[in-house]
Amino acid sequence: MAAAAFRPGWTHRLIASPRFQGWAARFPLTQGLVRRDGEALFDLVAGFCHSQILSALVQLDIPDMLMERPANAAALAMRCKVPEARMQVLLQGAASLGLLKRKRDGRFALTRKGAALVGVPGLRDMIRHHDVLYRDLSDPVAFFKGEVETELADFWPYVFGGDMGAAETERYSRLMTDSQAMVADDTLRRVSLTGVRRLCDVGGGTGAFLTAAAAVRPDMALVLFDLPQVVPAATARFDAAGLSGRVDIVPGSFRTDPLPAGCDAISLIRVLYDHDDATVAGLLSKCRAALPPGGRLIVSEPMSGGLRPERAGDAYFALYTMAMRTGRTRSFDDIAMLCRAAGFDVAKPARPLRPFVTSVLQASVSS
Repeated sequence: MAAAAFRPGWTHRLIASPRFQGWAARFPLTQGLVRRDGEALFDLVAGFCHSQILSALVQLDIPDMLMERPANAAALAMRCKVPEARMQVLLQGAASLGLLKRKRDGRFALTRKGAALVGVPGLRDMIRHHDVLYRDLSDPVAFFKGEVETELADFWPYVFGGDMGAAETERYSRLMTDSQAMVADDTLRRVSLTGVRRLCDVGGGTGAFLTAAAAVRPDMALVLFDLPQVVPAATARFDAAGLSGRVDIVPGSFRTDPLPAGCDAISLIRVLYDHDDATVAGLLSKCRAALPPGGRLIVSEPMSGGLRPERAGDAYFALYTMAMRTGRTRSFDDIAMLCRAAGFDVAKPARPLRPFVTSVLQASVSS
């Protein structure tokens, strides 16, 4: 009977009891726990309001304004053409979230977290385009039932294998390039390129990852393989970095074209999670065919936590890729299984530095 009393169902019913909640909130040994759980639940309830405060702050360029000097609501309201009373609410909300701090004289200044909105590459562009994702999630039940024709898929037309116009290419390249610096940094801190003579970055956009890799290995030859539309921007980047003599740019689509031969390592940086399993399996098979014995594969992208769900991968990127309608956020084990099916040996996982930026999987072709 005693053992039955501690069954999970019984515990959950007890915790769900309003009477027990009231008692636990007053009892000294449990009131701290009750408060923390309550605050965490309220943060989930209010999370959409928090994200909209962040979005408004960024879209109004308030962090940039406060980089100059602290300002009060009246001054910011005038610059942003927002009613002063409403600006005060926005600034108070941002301060409550730790993005701003309110000074004794009533002016607002940036916090360390707020300053990161200005300094972290690509962060503001990512926040600005979230209005599309918010619309896709406006009816969450319909979204999870698969009844929503999401707009986000139109934001990234390349995932369907279609052509991108000049505007789409520029938007894609800018957002990917700006945010790729952190991804490249975390990847290269987890991956050793020692012994790699020629690295091919498949789906490498304008070459942000290859540029970072080139700085780590000055003697390494580089190959960029991506859609023809991104070639001009990639060429300009490599020219500006003094790398044009080390890089071969091969235009093509991994859906329809073979991958460049002659490389002893291939990197897939934020590529797989854009695509379904069949497309990924086909790409990994092409990678295996293009690599020699001992050749290496580097996969870097946000991942699900699998058996240990992880907030960035499972409560953000999983929804984002679902809204894109082609890919999905996979766990390390999911990707490893696909790699093994393609003929790779998968190395043990390395703990990610920042899971909200990227996680890394390394594999190799048996010698």
